[in-house]
Parts: sequence; structure tokens; C-alpha cells
Amino acid sequence: MTGMGWFQIFVFLVVIVAATKPLGVYMARVYQRESTFLDFLFRPIERFIYRVCLVDEQQEMHWMQYGVSMLLFSGVSMLLLYFMERLQAWLPWNPEKLANIAPDLAWNTAASFTTNTNWQAYVPETTMSYFTQMAGLAYHNFASAAVGMSLAIALVRGIARRETKTIGNFWVDLTRSFLWILLPVCLVASVVFVSQGVVQNLKPYTSVSLVESHAVDSQDSDGKAVHKVVSEQRIAQGPVASQEAIKMFGTNGGGFFNANSAHPFENPTPFVNFLQMILIFLIPSGLTSTLGRMTGSPRHGWAVWSAMTVLFLAGVVVVYAMEARGNPLLAGVDTHASEVQPGGNMEGKEVRFGIANSALFTTVTTDASCGAVNNMHDSLTPLGGLVPLVNIMLGELVFGGVGSGLYMILVFAILSVFIAGLMVGRTPEYLGKKIESYDVKMAVLSILVSSFVILLFAAIAVVTKSGLAGISNPGPHGFSEILYAYTSGAGNNGSAFGGINSNTLWYNTTIGAVMLFGRFFAVIPILAIAGSLAAKKTVPESLGTFPVTGPLFTVLLVSIILIVGALTFFPALSLGPILEHLLMAAGKTF
Repeated sequence: MTGMGWFQIFVFLVVIVAATKPLGVYMARVYQRESTFLDFLFRPIERFIYRVCLVDEQQEMHWMQYGVSMLLFSGVSMLLLYFMERLQAWLPWNPEKLANIAPDLAWNTAASFTTNTNWQAYVPETTMSYFTQMAGLAYHNFASAAVGMSLAIALVRGIARRETKTIGNFWVDLTRSFLWILLPVCLVASVVFVSQGVVQNLKPYTSVSLVESHAVDSQDSDGKAVHKVVSEQRIAQGPVASQEAIKMFGTNGGGFFNANSAHPFENPTPFVNFLQMILIFLIPSGLTSTLGRMTGSPRHGWAVWSAMTVLFLAGVVVVYAMEARGNPLLAGVDTHASEVQPGGNMEGKEVRFGIANSALFTTVTTDASCGAVNNMHDSLTPLGGLVPLVNIMLGELVFGGVGSGLYMILVFAILSVFIAGLMVGRTPEYLGKKIESYDVKMAVLSILVSSFVILLFAAIAVVTKSGLAGISNPGPHGFSEILYAYTSGAGNNGSAFGGINSNTLWYNTTIGAVMLFGRFFAVIPILAIAGSLAAKKTVPESLGTFPVTGPLFTVLLVSIILIVGALTFFPALSLGPILEHLLMAAGKTF
């Protein structure tokens, strides 16, 4: 660990703090239909969209109507992407003549991008055409992010309103998320990325001659040895910058290239690397300020933000410390940072970014439901790899995905005030609303959905031939690869321990189902909570009311998140990264 590394982490946090309130206030004005400086541009477009789509922007929805609209939109979008992939070979903008996608992979990818997961069981540059990348995947990056933001705002409205049966209009929230928030920032970010060297074109791939030819030995379909001398390379390119902007700002994470943000065409400079991390956290952090403004309690918004920040700092400190220590099994190797070497565990990391920026990026991308990577998580030390795994298992509420991070941490906030109410012997209250058994049941149901599908499918995978066939490492690390895959799917993150081959019928099918469960089965109870809270009266604070605006609430919220996560996943983690760390410390390999 170095002073410059800590300084970069500090600067990152300062920028996030500075951007939180301005962006949060702006988003609150957008969703409360107050005037903004972009109204002159987007208000006419918005009205035109409503006329074409026959949407009455003044008509609000019951939580069930809101949920049905969200499911219909997502379902139709998913089907369109699936058929786009299956018909790719006959669609335009396919200069490499890439074939149609196999049914199981098309299903997995459609589910992945619809749920904001962006799990990629394929090599993008040799699988997806430009048309599929732009009209299919990039569109879903916008749509899934807008859906998540809309759901979060619906829950905030439910908290803020009283004695009403409606929580807003899904189509209005979706449209305003697109026009006022996602599109403007992504347009600017795309131009900045291009200026820094991120590729943006529609040209065919470029063939170049290698400086030095090399031999490749392989086997053909009949198992016969094939010896081939390679003297030429195809360099993939395409409309990268435009997809990269929404990939980060929408916490999607799906790369245009297989190496994701470790690829120089996606992430060419340290400035781009820093900007990408900022984009990942902007909306999740800003939404805490939006929460405070819309509920009339800015201090509560900052209390929630503080809980997220505590968990974020804990994660980045552990990853940075573990990776800076290096691997103790490399006897006689100097792992200290110096002017001539980065030090630590540099396996799977870009020398352009080093330990500090790799540790920070790892923490940021798994705190949010982003999944973009600038280093390979499979190469992290055992405890370094434990942190991104735990970040996702907690529900990706440490800032979290756009919208999903806020609504998941508010579920834990409801659970926290319920437990606080039990401790003081009073009916629990949250921002003037009494929390009753129905609200707690829905909150617990939302939390249990993710943990249930993670542990169930991981357990099945480790005892079946189809599940075990995908791992490339024996022992606890192989178990961690399987556990991470289903955790990433259920948490809608999309990153992976890259040692697993997930492009199989088993993994494509099951992870696709897990992604849908993790997104939609978890959010329906949350909408039910929003509807329940919106219908309640506001009760005045009393001496028995637990305050949700100070450090005590932040400490309780962090404690509940960790306790629930530890009780749920500690046995599984003990068989994976924790056991791997103990074996490594004992000098054992596998």
C-alpha cells in the first residue's frame, strides 16, 4: 500500500461527496415534475412520446398497476432482444458476418441485459454484431437502468405520501429517467471517452501482420493434432464509446470486448478509468439525496449515504490490503512497492492501473450492480476475492445499482427500525409511518429471494456433473467460482470469477433463471411496501420514536446488513474463500 494509492481513493470519495447533493436535487426535481434547465429541450420530446404511446401523464397507478406495467415492458423488451440475437446473421451492421446466437445463450443474454445484470457467457467481439450491440444490448443498458430508477422513486413516493393509493406512473417515470438523466450524461461522457482514445466507429475489424509469427497447437473435431503458424491478427473495434458510457452510468457492466474495462479500447487512460468509477457511483449516491429531499428529511438521506460509505470503505481497505500483501506462497519474491515495481499481487491486473486502482475498481463495481472489471477477480487473493463476493451477497446496497441500491437499503432500513422498535417496546416507525407486520413480511421476503436462489442453485451445481464441468480449479476456489456465478446472477451484477466456463446449457439456463428471480421476484414485494406505506397516515414523533437521521441509525443499519449477510452466507463463504485463505496461509496449494 502506498500514500499515492490512498490519495487516489480519497480523491474518488471527495468527488462522489461533492456530486451527491447537486445530482440528487436535480433528480428530485425531475421526478416531482418541477422545472429544470433541460425542460426546453426534453419537454416537447416527452409530450410527443406520450401522444404516440397513448400515455396520460396525469394518471397515476396503484402499486399493482405499476408492477404489471414494469413486468410487461421488461418482458416485451426481453423477447425483442432474444429474437434479435436469434436472427443476427440476417440483420444489418454485421460486417464480420457473425452467426445467429444459440438458443440457450440468447436466452441467457436476453435475461441478463433485461435485468441490468450484463452477465456475458460469450466473447462479445466474436459473437455479437454491431447491430445487436447497439439496438439490443445498449438499448437494454438504458432501459434496465431506467426501470431500476423508476422502482426506487416509486418506493420513495410511497414513503413520502400519506393516505393515497397511488405511487406514480411507471411510463412517466421511465420516460423522464431516459430523457432527463441517462441520455444527457451519456452523450457528454461518450464524447469525453472518444477524446481519450475510446474507439467509436462502424468499420470492419482490421487485419494486421504480426511482428513475429508464432505456432499454435490444437485439436480438430476428430481429436487429431493440428499445428498452425499464426502470422496475422484481427483487431476488433466498433461503436464502443457510446456503449461504454451507459455501461458505467447505468451500472450495467457488459463489455464490448471480452477483457471489459481492462481492454485499452474501452479504458485507455488513468483518467478514463477514474471517470468510469465516478460514473458507476453517481446515480446510486445521488439517489440518497433525492430520498432526503422527496421525504422532507435531508438528514435521513445523509444517514443512509453514511451507512453505504462505511461499508464501501471497509471493502476497499480489505481488498487493497490483501492485494498489496501479495501471495505468501511465492517464497523469496519481493512484493513491496517501489519505484521499479508495483508490488503486491499483480496477477490478473493491468500494469496501467496497479494495485490501488484495481482494488478500488473491484470494490466499486461490486458495491454497485455494475460488474465491469479492470482486473480479473479470479486472480484476486482469497480474502481480496471475498470482498466482491460479499458485496453482491449483501444485496448490492452499498450504493448499489441505479435504483436497486436505494430500494434494497430502504428494505433494510425498514427491518432496522422494526428491530429497534422491538428493543424499546414500541410500534416501529419510519419517517412518520408505522411499520406493521405486512411491511416487515414483504421486506423479509424481498431479502430472502436472492439468498434462496443463490444457495439453492449453487448447491445443485456442486453436486451435479453439469455444474462441476464448468470449473477450471479444484478445491475451495472451484467452489468459489460456482458460488460467485450464481451470486452475480441473483445480485444482477454480472462480474465473475473468470475461471468458470458458463457458456453451457446448464449454466446458461440456470443463471438466466436466477437473474430473473433476483430482479423481479425481489422487487414485487418492494412495490407492495410502497403501496402499503403510501396508504398510511403520518404519525407525530414521540419519545419512543427511533430517530433515523443520526449516527445511531447509521450504526444500526450497518449492523443489521452485516448480521443478516453473515448469518445467511457465512457457511458457504467458509467453504470457499475463507478456507482457501487458511490453506494458503498453511502453505498448501490445490
